Amino acid sequence: MSTVLAVDLGGTRFRAALVNETGGIVHSSFIDSPAGSGDHPGWDEIDADAWWRGLQTLTGDLARQAGASFDAIEAIAICGVTRTQVFVDAEGASIRPAITWRDTRTAADVGNWLTAMPATHPEVKQINAFHPWARVAWLLRTEPQHAARVRVVLEPKDYLNFRLTGRAASDTVSMARLAATASQANGTGPDLLTAIGADPAWVPPLLDPLAIVASVQAGLPGALGRLAGRSVVACSNDTWAAVAGLGALRLDYAYNISGTTEVFGAIGAEPVPAQGLMTVDWGNGNHQIGGPGQNGADTVAWLLPLLGRLGTDGMAGVGDAMSALLHAPRDPQPALFLPYLQGERVPYWDPHLRGAFVGLNRRHGPGDLTWAVLEGVAFLNRIVLERAEVALGRAVTEIRFGGGAASNAQWCQVKADICERPVVVGQAEQPGVLGAAVTAWTALGRYPGFAAAQDALVRVARRYEPQAGRTEAYRAMYAQFRAAEAALAPVSHALAGLRLP
Repeated sequence: MSTVLAVDLGGTRFRAALVNETGGIVHSSFIDSPAGSGDHPGWDEIDADAWWRGLQTLTGDLARQAGASFDAIEAIAICGVTRTQVFVDAEGASIRPAITWRDTRTAADVGNWLTAMPATHPEVKQINAFHPWARVAWLLRTEPQHAARVRVVLEPKDYLNFRLTGRAASDTVSMARLAATASQANGTGPDLLTAIGADPAWVPPLLDPLAIVASVQAGLPGALGRLAGRSVVACSNDTWAAVAGLGALRLDYAYNISGTTEVFGAIGAEPVPAQGLMTVDWGNGNHQIGGPGQNGADTVAWLLPLLGRLGTDGMAGVGDAMSALLHAPRDPQPALFLPYLQGERVPYWDPHLRGAFVGLNRRHGPGDLTWAVLEGVAFLNRIVLERAEVALGRAVTEIRFGGGAASNAQWCQVKADICERPVVVGQAEQPGVLGAAVTAWTALGRYPGFAAAQDALVRVARRYEPQAGRTEAYRAMYAQFRAAEAALAPVSHALAGLRLP
């Protein structure tokens, strides 16, 4: 049976699977993703070669599981974390640790740097501490010896594709923001990379996500050596692939992926601007209006140990712990939770926001705090949805929900009730892996188009309709959530600047 090798390099898990042309997972494997670290507050870095070693580990495990059928792999598609920069030299080596999507090292400086940039350049308004241009500017100013060696800037999945094929390339979605800074404003004046002393050629050739990068080169280590000659598909970032794996990369759908972080958006036909949201051409006539947050299911990973609700199994016991907390009696007076434990990207792009419980009373217990956390993330989803729908000029038909949090029925229902839209959960436990497989099979020509491939490979597991009685109560809570945000933002900023002796 023919398969494709579909890989999802996530922030928490690094997954790979052999997927057949009907969407069936034949064999699968996962390991923990390399952990980020940094020598200074706000830094988050990862050795890019740790991802390459991880890919070797995963393919080795799949080869052991599959035996001779491992050789029936027809193509490879890798999706992965985005807003992460791998700086590569002329010899193809990673120059320094990659700067990850969590990193906020430029937060204090990026505003000043932008004052010297051409104000008419359309990308200027998009730049913040999480923007790749800010990381390039930091490298030039702080590590000029490393900047002098740079020949190309890649995303993590591009780096793996490069190691597989020898060709440095990216895709039009993952590299959209850095590519925008390499373009001149209105065809005149300097581009933003040249303006800071970088070379626009650092942006690699950009391919459609469904395009073939090249074939796997011969002589690779371990099981990868058995894949020589197979096509490597450009694919895209993990969000793009997961949306495809949910069957939501089509017009008038919204998507929500809740893994380590929360990613939420809607799909439209036009590149409409929306306050605080990213509008990105996702190909095939689809535009994404939304983007990545900084806080999602990770809030639960923070809360449960704080409440002492995880045993020796660690995060493997999340499901049982959540079930016990959510089935405990709940106080009729709700508390609110502002879920900004790590600042926030979409829709605020503010690394200095901080989390808060608001409205606590003496009767509130662990279960009440847990409900508040689930609701706080869903209220943030609603803000993004409202802004996207206003920009699109119409409501979405449903929200396709995936990621680890989608396995929790209470959270699915909360999202449906707060957003007042049906929430639909796909059958695939790992939509990023399935989306990478959809991409690979489309690139191989097995289906007449990308939408047809989604129809064929994606299956719906559960559907949650908004409950009228709960939506009314949540509207009132949502109003207070917005009021609490506005009131506490200045306090967050003040606290972020304080340090105890």
